[in-house]
Amino acid sequence: MPAPTNVHIVVIDDDDSFRIATEGLVRSLGYTVAGYASAEAFFDTQSARDADCIISDIQMPGMTGIEMKQRLNEEGTGIAVIFVSAQTDASLPRRVSECGGFILLHKPFHGQVLIDAIHRAIGTLAPQ
Repeated sequence: MPAPTNVHIVVIDDDDSFRIATEGLVRSLGYTVAGYASAEAFFDTQSARDADCIISDIQMPGMTGIEMKQRLNEEGTGIAVIFVSAQTDASLPRRVSECGGFILLHKPFHGQVLIDAIHRAIGTLAPQ
């Protein structure tokens, strides 16, 4: 499936290896991508206003992914957030849903699962 032009994806994760690998995957799909090690670093940039989709870890030092999504909500930003987490906390799906997260993916996951989630989040793949 060809990538839509001018789609900007942001990856926020304090795990450098995951963030860099995810950036590479997103770039291989033809999207522009920016990566940040924290939600605070993300909010310090223009990406906070230009992103079409965010892929974010939940548990990070400082502001968590859930807190980041709540701040986006308060700012009136309707950016789709794909949450990723290695945690197995049974409350995570509820917390993601309550803050308006698009989907929760549990690490590790197959790259195609993330690709499908991105496509659904930006509206290029019909919901399943």
